[in-house]
Amino acid sequence: MADSRNSGPSDNQGTTSPAPAVTRAAAVLDALASSATGRLTLSDLSREVGIPKSSTSNLLLALEEARLISRQGSEFTLGRKLVELGAAYLGRLDEVQEFYRYCEQAPVLSGETVRIAMLDGLNVIYLARYEGHPAVRLTSNIGDKMPVSLCAVGKALIARLHDHDIEELFPDDAELPVLTPKSLRTGAEFKAQLRTIREQGYAFEDEESTTGVVCLAVAVPTRGAHGPSLGLSVTALKATYTPEQGAQMVKELQELAHSLGNPMG
Repeated sequence: MADSRNSGPSDNQGTTSPAPAVTRAAAVLDALASSATGRLTLSDLSREVGIPKSSTSNLLLALEEARLISRQGSEFTLGRKLVELGAAYLGRLDEVQEFYRYCEQAPVLSGETVRIAMLDGLNVIYLARYEGHPAVRLTSNIGDKMPVSLCAVGKALIARLHDHDIEELFPDDAELPVLTPKSLRTGAEFKAQLRTIREQGYAFEDEESTTGVVCLAVAVPTRGAHGPSLGLSVTALKATYTPEQGAQMVKELQELAHSLGNPMG
């Protein structure tokens, strides 16, 4: 989220944006999306955006009229219009449509929980989720964010970066977010895994984000210098997972990745 809390109380200070109202509106939406409860008051949002309550109130009124947020008593939540916009965005991504088509007919992946994600700084955002039967429901859903060090798809995407970029992002003593006893804890541990990922061509996550769940992932070859950094992952229950099953999953993930990255190939 763009942090404007140190910008001062004036509406005309602390921003170089050519459209500060739009920047502040985006900050409001980010704040609501990041909130643990999904609900924030006028006072909360005024502090998050860093502008007076009167200006924040006007901003919220405009967002409410556009159905981008919704008022519930004294609190505000994200609006349903965002669902429509998100669906329109995903519906126009050829990669997402091909992702679903492939998963439905793949011998192994058709019965698994498979996701496509995009790199966003030090996180990944999940764009689509195919649910086989039975679905592994203790994993991320569409629109969720996950730190790259906690998920196989994040590892697969970071492994593609240049060494000097990885070193800058993850020095040896960097403290990483932790969700389970098996989560990686330092930059040194993370980089050791990245070396293995490069050698074997796929990433593996062993109960590092969710106890009892393993995950395998591959990166999608980038279309052009400015193409999105996409990755594919499949999850399985640790209790029933076998290396033979994993090998078949990786094979189909790599076939799908090749299809998405090289549509004419």
